[in-house]
Amino acid sequence: MTTQASKTAAATAHVIPLRQRPAGEQPPTREPLWRDVLGDVLRRERLAQKRTLKDVADAGRISMPYLSEVERGRKEASSEVLAAAAAALGLSLAELLVLVQKELIRLASRTYTRVQPARVQPAHAQPARQGEVRLAA
Repeated sequence: MTTQASKTAAATAHVIPLRQRPAGEQPPTREPLWRDVLGDVLRRERLAQKRTLKDVADAGRISMPYLSEVERGRKEASSEVLAAAAAALGLSLAELLVLVQKELIRLASRTYTRVQPARVQPAHAQPARQGEVRLAA
């Protein structure tokens, strides 16, 4: 049941239109999410081994619906679950994370241009050579 006040408020409400994008302007590109990339890598590894979701879930002692949600990027899995899934696929957690990192880099390089950070050097330092890495203590 609506009251007279809510009817009046609804009648006087104003709709503010969204800003229209100029013709030809593309919407901003969304950076890939960790959970999406992780899920893609888990699924790709599982399918490469020709294994079923049930098989990997049982081997990792993870519920099949939960593993499915992780593969689809719907859930943020804990490090324990990720380690169990990796072990079920014959990978260490570090190996799984390296695969995800490589995929993130590949996706990001297609989407974004890399911005070089400014280099700050002490006045007495010699200029760094290209590719040289310096550690400061």
